[in-house]
Amino acid sequence: MQSEIKVGQRFTFNILSDGPAPERQAVVTRVLSSREEGFGPEVEFFFSYWVEAHELPETELPTTLVFERGTDGNAYLDGRMVSITMLK
Repeated sequence: MQSEIKVGQRFTFNILSDGPAPERQAVVTRVLSSREEGFGPEVEFFFSYWVEAHELPETELPTTLVFERGTDGNAYLDGRMVSITMLK
């Protein structure tokens, strides 16, 4: 599955497994395939691609968030399902 997400795009996200949580915002810094992430072909049964992002507003030491796009069509952050809305 090819990613349509590009470096520099901003998006909002919510962690779905949490109770009511504030919407958070981030910007894409890298988009990687399973191969680029250094995994073998068996991981392609589970994840389509990875997106690295920095949460906004940026801090002095930005935290890198790693989102995974599962082959089930869902997005995950730290193993928890998230909803993502791309911003224009």
